[in-house]
Amino acid sequence: MKLLAALRALRVMFGLPPEKRSRLIEIILSRVGLHGVPFTFMEDGLCTIHNSDFKNDIRFKRSYQQGFKTNSWRGWDLRWRAYFLCSFAELSSGLEGDFVECGVNLGGNAKMLIDFLPFKTLQKRFYLFDTFSGFDKGLLSKLERAKVSKHYDYSSCFDRVKRTFRNYRFVSIIKGSVPSSLKNTDIKRVCFLSIDMNCVRPEISAFRFFWPRLAPGGVVILDDYGFKDHLRQKEAFDSLGKALNFKIIQLPTGQGLIIKPYASQI
Repeated sequence: MKLLAALRALRVMFGLPPEKRSRLIEIILSRVGLHGVPFTFMEDGLCTIHNSDFKNDIRFKRSYQQGFKTNSWRGWDLRWRAYFLCSFAELSSGLEGDFVECGVNLGGNAKMLIDFLPFKTLQKRFYLFDTFSGFDKGLLSKLERAKVSKHYDYSSCFDRVKRTFRNYRFVSIIKGSVPSSLKNTDIKRVCFLSIDMNCVRPEISAFRFFWPRLAPGGVVILDDYGFKDHLRQKEAFDSLGKALNFKIIQLPTGQGLIIKPYASQI
C-alpha cells in the first residue's frame, strides 16, 4: 500500500517546481524506505534505516542551528556532515594546538563549532582562511574552470563574516588566496584542520603547510573527498597520502577523515 501511494504521488510530481519536486521525492522515499523499513535519515546524499538519533541531541541541535543561520549551506541541511565535524573537533580539542579552517564562506562551520565547544576555556585560537569572494581563478585547472567553478556562486562576504565573529577575540580572519595567505601566519601547532576549497591546488598547498604543524592524533577533515564532481581532489590527496604515509578514511557523508599517527615523523 505504501508503494501504491508513492506511485500516485509521482503522477503529480512532474508539474511541481524543482524545489517542491525534490522535497516530494524525499518524502516518498522516506515512507517507502528499504525493504519496507522507513529511512531514519535522508539528506545530503545519505540515507539509512539505522539509528540516527544524534540529530535529536539538544546540544548538537543548538549548535547546528547557529551554523545554519549564517546561510553558509544555502538552506541545504547537512546534519550528518556537521555531526562529524563537531565530533572530531571535540575529540581533537584536548590536543596541543589551534583550530584552522581553509574555506570558510559565510562561516557556518566555525560558528557551529564555536557554539559546540567551550572555546572560552580551551585557550585556543580559531583561524579562518578564505578569499571571501569565491575562487581565485588563477589557481584553477582548465578542467576546474570548465566544470567545478560553475557549480558555485560566491559573493563577496568578508564584511559579513567579520560581523559574525566580531565578539570572538580568539578568532582570526585571514583574507586572501591560499597558499599565499599562509606565508605570514605565526601558527605553530594545529589540533584540527578543516579543508573545503573545492579545488586541488589550494587544498594540497594548505595540507602540505599544516601537516608538519598538526599535532600527533590531530584531525583533518576534507569536505569534498568523496564527491564525484571533486574526483581530482580525491586523486591528489590519495597520491599525497602515499607520499607522506597517511591514511584517508572515506566517510559516507562524502568527507575524508585523516588522523595524524602518533608515530609520524613529519
